[in-house]
Amino acid sequence: MTFLGVDIGTSSSKGVLVDASGAVVATAVRAHTVSRPRPGHVEMDPETWWREFRGITRELLSGGARVEAVGVSGMGPCVALADAANRPLRPAVLYGVDTRAVAQIARLDAELGRRAVLDRCGSVLSTQAVGPKVAWVAEHEPEVFHAARRLFMPASYLAHRLTGAYVLDHHSASQSVPFYDTRAQDWYRPWVEAVWPHADLPELRWPGEEAGTVTAGAAAATGLAPGTPVLTGTIDAWAEAVSVDATRPGDLMLMYGTTMFLIATVARQLRVPELWSTVGAHPGTRSLAGGMATSGAVTDWLRGLFGAPDRAALLAEAADSGAGARGLVMLPYFAGERTPVADPDARGVIAGLTVEHTRGDLYRAALEATAHGVRHNIEAMRRAGAGIERVVAVGGGTQSRLWTQIVSDVTGLPQDVPTVTVGAAYGAARLAADLADPAATASWNPVRDRCVPDPAAQAAYDRLHGLYRNLYPATRDTVHALARFQREAAGEGSGRAG
Repeated sequence: MTFLGVDIGTSSSKGVLVDASGAVVATAVRAHTVSRPRPGHVEMDPETWWREFRGITRELLSGGARVEAVGVSGMGPCVALADAANRPLRPAVLYGVDTRAVAQIARLDAELGRRAVLDRCGSVLSTQAVGPKVAWVAEHEPEVFHAARRLFMPASYLAHRLTGAYVLDHHSASQSVPFYDTRAQDWYRPWVEAVWPHADLPELRWPGEEAGTVTAGAAAATGLAPGTPVLTGTIDAWAEAVSVDATRPGDLMLMYGTTMFLIATVARQLRVPELWSTVGAHPGTRSLAGGMATSGAVTDWLRGLFGAPDRAALLAEAADSGAGARGLVMLPYFAGERTPVADPDARGVIAGLTVEHTRGDLYRAALEATAHGVRHNIEAMRRAGAGIERVVAVGGGTQSRLWTQIVSDVTGLPQDVPTVTVGAAYGAARLAADLADPAATASWNPVRDRCVPDPAAQAAYDRLHGLYRNLYPATRDTVHALARFQREAAGEGSGRAG
């Protein structure tokens, strides 16, 4: 008995086959890149999601495994607009890393009321929100907008291609600000009408509920058996939380990936403008979430600048650099920043550089920048009322003990690292297994390591964190001017991209 989980991420699509004990039987990966047609625009063709799903599934099933159920997840919230026949009309506008809709955020704030949106939706309008991006399409691509009837995200698009169903999970919907009422847990039609009056929004289900079964056509395309149950699925970070069983009040999941994501499960809904308050992956649960626009994206960028040396060598050099990277402090805002700064015009800053610094120092500073960003988010969560009792780390970045150790040292929090850190694809497979028997997954993915803060390093980072927090307000006006210059250089005019 095996279960299939597939996740569509920012830099790759990943699939896993998992047996009934929770052991990973096989994995498959398809690397891809997003499109960045203009500064602040980050897109991807939905057909890529389906093509990669087909390739992954056929590879995983080549050994003759029979899949009992399929789980899906993906980056989000994304805006993949389709016509009434479910045909994508343009590349999907991705989540908060796409910052094009700042003008639409301001306009909708004025029209709907910033506080009213926070009270009803749990989050304010931001670059993470769906509504402003739909409004951007309406203003800049009216022909596309007039033809647009349906909204897909990676998981819901896969579910549709597999089953024909048009559904979206409640969690993803709760990130579709201002379209979803987190109190009523349903679409809020007055605000849908205000932004997208001709929308045909999907039926709402929970991530672990069945979307439908594999059709004959999808079976021929993927190698799955016709009639195989397919889950509704959800956004990758919440699938990651499921993968490590971090879904109880007091749990905090840290997702180490291209971006860094944090999910605190809370006992009641907490509304704070700096963070995202959503419904959770399971009925009756609530989350307070934060997300950094970059983390692994910066270390990958640096590695590329260095000529793509071996990662292990870079990490060894970063370890030798020591706490504080020999006097460097970096702001990791290389694609703007999401929470708690909420500034699409923020930019990366490296302070303290001298000719004495090495690539190991710079690489260490990038790892530490992520850790300081995590601490900034955790401090905001605690101020909002979230109790954090257990931290679980997941994602590809956990393969580096140095990175997790730095995060523990900066935050002062131990982290549990589970046996399986494949991430969202594993969480999607776990949801699929839960469909058959939720009790059977209780023993899945035990903790294999615990990362404990080092007191000496923690003391050094306490001193440096104040410098990190001061650096953004001290440089904000300068980097905003540079962001305007970057847009002008790209031919977008002197105003903020709208």
